[in-house]
Amino acid sequence: MSAGEKFNNLVKIMDRLRGPGGCPWDREQTYASLRSYLLEESYEVVEALDSEDLGSLAEELGDLLLQIVFLSRLGKEDGAFTVEDVIDHISDK
Repeated sequence: MSAGEKFNNLVKIMDRLRGPGGCPWDREQTYASLRSYLLEESYEVVEALDSEDLGSLAEELGDLLLQIVFLSRLGKEDGAFTVEDVIDHISDK
């Protein structure tokens, strides 16, 4: 499976978690409630870098990516932006 297909699968998982009948915890999250998780995952990425633990780095980057997908899903729900917009912004830089 290509990286793009795997990424699309992750987005679909988040869609299910936030959708009707999805996970109650995921459905109640907001931008504000996700802030601490975003910070925690960012710090864990830095810790993996500092310890030069590449196995942990891969895992922590995945956790950070999930936060980006989660926040992008909230943006989509609010009609503010989509994950595609996030990708376009970084690609355009």
